[in-house]
Amino acid sequence: MNITVITSAPTMIKSCIDSTILRKAVSGDHVDFHLIDIRDFADNDYKQIDDTPFGGGDGMVLMAEPLMRSIEHSFDLMSSSIEDTNIIYPTPQGRQWNQEQAENNVHIKNFIFICGRYKGVDQRVIDKYVTHEYSIGDYIISNGELSSMVIIDSIIRLSPGTLNNINSAKTDSFSNELLDYPHYTKPRTVEGLTVPGVLLEGHHEKIKLWRKNKSEVLTKQKRPDIWEKYNKSIKHMEFNHE
Repeated sequence: MNITVITSAPTMIKSCIDSTILRKAVSGDHVDFHLIDIRDFADNDYKQIDDTPFGGGDGMVLMAEPLMRSIEHSFDLMSSSIEDTNIIYPTPQGRQWNQEQAENNVHIKNFIFICGRYKGVDQRVIDKYVTHEYSIGDYIISNGELSSMVIIDSIIRLSPGTLNNINSAKTDSFSNELLDYPHYTKPRTVEGLTVPGVLLEGHHEKIKLWRKNKSEVLTKQKRPDIWEKYNKSIKHMEFNHE
């Protein structure tokens, strides 16, 4: 997998890669990261990459030309083209990012992430290049580097060879229809708090049922929206079975 991140804060991206599970994916040759500083493609002495919006208004907009040059350079780095590359722009206007989207993207070979700032990027960049727009939630953060790394991390952790045990990812919350069940480790007692006895008995069928029950209870209590969707799917399956 080739991932190019177009950013005005490359050290921020590098720090995130070096400090997370992404580092293992890189060292294991599962992912090649390319970091492109937009300012390297500015055509003025001040390395200006933003300007005021046409039509007036508050804030600044990332300029089209430095971004377009950055994207074309990305194609050269990855020996790819727009036809075989997912060019992702995280934006509040995008489709909601979720676990299903992460799973759908894990087999894509080439990615370019455009990290927006200020009021966003010149619309002409989006019109010409962007293939996918995603939102990580209904709130605003200060830069696209954070949202890009959230999306990248959620994809890469599903790639074989990144986690020590890929089956662990398959049982995470949102990988199934329910939230994850509670987890415990040694010691058995901490400040008077004990591990549920069923987990100590070694009866795998009972443990499986306990975990499923806990997942259902937690989902119903904490995410009634997911529980409602799960309930409907169960009823639909039962109806089709009858």
